[in-house]
Amino acid sequence: MTPERLFAPIKENEWPSEIDDMKSSFADRLNVYRSMAHHPNLLRAWADLREHIVVNSALSQQQSEVVILRTGNNLQVDYEWYHHVSRARACGMNDHRINSMKLATENMNTEDAIFADAVDEIMEKKKISPNTLKNLYSLVGKEGVLDTIATVGFYSTLGFMINSFNTPIDDDIINEMINQPINEENL
Repeated sequence: MTPERLFAPIKENEWPSEIDDMKSSFADRLNVYRSMAHHPNLLRAWADLREHIVVNSALSQQQSEVVILRTGNNLQVDYEWYHHVSRARACGMNDHRINSMKLATENMNTEDAIFADAVDEIMEKKKISPNTLKNLYSLVGKEGVLDTIATVGFYSTLGFMINSFNTPIDDDIINEMINQPINEENL
């Protein structure tokens, strides 16, 4: 059996009874979590960290989206990229700024470049360099630094699952990208 079929997003009528209480939460809204539902205990344990990273982070929504978009781009995860293009737009980021997450940091505003440097260093060197750490700390403080690292780790784990299982992009995101394609003229 192929990974796509083995870990296909669980359909509503196949939802595991041990996580039935999670059905009307984030867990049933996205294919990535519906795939993770093949391991109910993992999905339940994931919920609290997801709540912190997505809802209660020390980073602003736009800062979080910069970190997530850069992580998704580095991992070549189309699912994360397009889902977070949608979320970035929803929190006020324009397509030019979103697209800059695919480019060298010289093409970004100063704040975005600091986050992108941190993401790139975590992914390439497995740590943040002292200079980038100083810049990031000046921007977001201790909790923000920790949330930046945690966000990269969180979305890297999701990206590994998505890429391994070829998790399909959710229909609402596909429709949004068809109806409002991202303007890539500046890439």
